[in-house]
Amino acid sequence: MKIELATEKDYTYIVERDIHIPKSLVRAKINEKEIFILKELEKEIGWMRYGYFWDNIPFMNMIWIDEEYRGQGIGKEIVLYWEEMMRQSGFKLVMTSTQSDEEAQHFYRKLGYRDAGCLLLETQPLEVILIKKL
Repeated sequence: MKIELATEKDYTYIVERDIHIPKSLVRAKINEKEIFILKELEKEIGWMRYGYFWDNIPFMNMIWIDEEYRGQGIGKEIVLYWEEMMRQSGFKLVMTSTQSDEEAQHFYRKLGYRDAGCLLLETQPLEVILIKKL
């Protein structure tokens, strides 16, 4: 598997699968180098996008891996890759979140993330905030 920064050529692949972000923001995040594309034999198989909580703490917003590639350690690989990039950029802490009814919380905890709080929105399950010291 290959991890690289997403480019304009990855835009369609991402927006066809990412329902959680407006299309205009996908382009902005590509331009800001805040989306990594995952490839297998030059074919896109997933992505990871991030931003910054309080504008100064790297916050992993979304990991997507196409169904047929799940369960192969790709998610772990991209998280560890991103953490190392954040560490090399001088960050000491990273964050992410997941809904309390999703299995992802267990994935993140296995990678060393710890619960740091939660957010309750009226129409959604509890959002669990997770942090990890680098």
